Amino acid sequence: MADSTPFVLVDVFTEQPLEGNPLALVPDADALPEGLLPRIAREFHQAETTFLLRPAQPGATWRLRSFTAAGIEVFGAGHNALGAWWWLASTGRLGPHVGAGRWHQQLGSTVLPVEITADGNRRIEVTLEQQAAEYGGELTDRAALAEALGVDGDGLGAAAGLPVAQVVSTGAAHLMVGLRSRRVVEAARPDAARLRALLPDVGGQGVYLYALDPAEPGAGVHARFVNPVAGITEDPATGSAAGPLACLLRRHGRAGDQLAIVQGHALGRPSQIRVTVTGDTPRVTGRAALAATGELNLPSGELIPPRGERGTEKAAPGRGGHGPCHGRPGSSGARWHL
Repeated sequence: MADSTPFVLVDVFTEQPLEGNPLALVPDADALPEGLLPRIAREFHQAETTFLLRPAQPGATWRLRSFTAAGIEVFGAGHNALGAWWWLASTGRLGPHVGAGRWHQQLGSTVLPVEITADGNRRIEVTLEQQAAEYGGELTDRAALAEALGVDGDGLGAAAGLPVAQVVSTGAAHLMVGLRSRRVVEAARPDAARLRALLPDVGGQGVYLYALDPAEPGAGVHARFVNPVAGITEDPATGSAAGPLACLLRRHGRAGDQLAIVQGHALGRPSQIRVTVTGDTPRVTGRAALAATGELNLPSGELIPPRGERGTEKAAPGRGGHGPCHGRPGSSGARWHL
């Protein structure tokens, strides 16, 4: 008899299943031991897998922990968080009548606000506030950068007056690399090993390639994201990079307070990320769609007994729904319900 835990797949920064950025989400994950979290993330092999936990910081409603397919924990407020909050709202875990509300999420030791709205058709929209932008170092070796990205040197630079490659962080430090056009962005062939060698010198994690000539009406940026440090080959929609980029462009007069970024074309998963910037603080907004639900079988005996069975604190109020399932027979692996 194998232990099991429920999971869902949520496609983020889209309204259609099989588009946007897929997120594996494991709710009520307090029963999962620490060492099992990266193993589960490796099993799902998504850009990120998020676990919903009781908060450890005052003022937080939920604690989110996210791991890449390589088992590396990440702390940015991007699709990993937006998809989780969309699922909480869509399943009634935040109350039966979500129309407008404000909650708080714990990411690492940081607590940040989350706003959720729903229109008359109950289409849920989530807005994540990120940390104020911090501007880091610039990567000045253009020849090495062009070689690492697989582009010609004259393809570097999105516009006059913009840094070609600068690290910006609103919770996760990514290198913003401007390219001459969306065609150059799409033609780039990033070399993970070369990028891993360059990024430590400027304190960057991922690389956000962008151009200022998107094809979509109303959009301001066409982008791609890779993160060789965290083992992400390419990401279809990256909120933790969109916020920093919007701040950078606004700082240099290339964007206003609002910016729409399109991403995911190279992967056949078109996405749109909307960012609003106040001062140096970005707020990332998007919708999501449920793609799959199922159960993941786990090694027997690894689940931590529920808190009530250990005689410790009661579960936090206002969190309905089911916790991890136990004793479901079957072979190891996931059962998918599309």
